[in-house]
Formats: sequence, C-alpha cells, structure tokens
Amino acid sequence: MAIKLNTTAVGHARDLISSGKVIRDTRDDWSEAAPSPDDENSFIEKHGWGEYAKWHLGVDTEKSEETKGRYSFPYGDFSNVRRGGIISLESRAAQNDHDDIAKATKKLLNLIDDA
Repeated sequence: MAIKLNTTAVGHARDLISSGKVIRDTRDDWSEAAPSPDDENSFIEKHGWGEYAKWHLGVDTEKSEETKGRYSFPYGDFSNVRRGGIISLESRAAQNDHDDIAKATKKLLNLIDDA
C-alpha cells in the first residue's frame, strides 16, 4: 500500500476553510457526519472521481483512479470541512505512520481554529 498525501485535497480543504465552509464539531461527531457509502456513490455519480478525490487527504497510487479504495482520510461531508473529521484523521494518520498526512491535518486544524 502506497498511501501518499493528496496535495490537491489539501488545497481544496484550505480553500473551503478560507471560504468559511467549516463545521466546528468535535471528534465524536465525525462518526455521524462522515458520508455513508450511499452518499459517496451519489456524489461520485453526480460529480465524478476527480471531485471525490478532493475530499480525501490520502491517495493510494497503486490502486485504480476510479475505485474508492484509492482514496483515504476523508475530511468533510462533500459540502463542508468537518473539524471532527480533521481531528479524527490526524490521530489515525499518526498511528499508521503517515507523517505527511498527519502534518497536513495539523496545519488544517490550526487554520480552522485560528479563523
């Protein structure tokens, strides 16, 4: 598995944060707010894989571009960045030695908290 930081997604998240498209929830809220598989399928059908990828900070370059398995570390609900999602994936990335993803999420969290 070759999960790398999706820099396009980081830029997308920064733009959303700058635009005020943030829900300042807690880590515990993320399990309820995270998109379901049906939500993901609907989003992909309407917007395509490129837009879906922008909502995931991790990308597995060894997997096909048009599979959900390629994308990991989701940070929002396809409308807003979710603070709870950022907190959740920061610790998950650190626990799994994805240091570049953990650092990026820390910077995004700081952007949210400083706004």
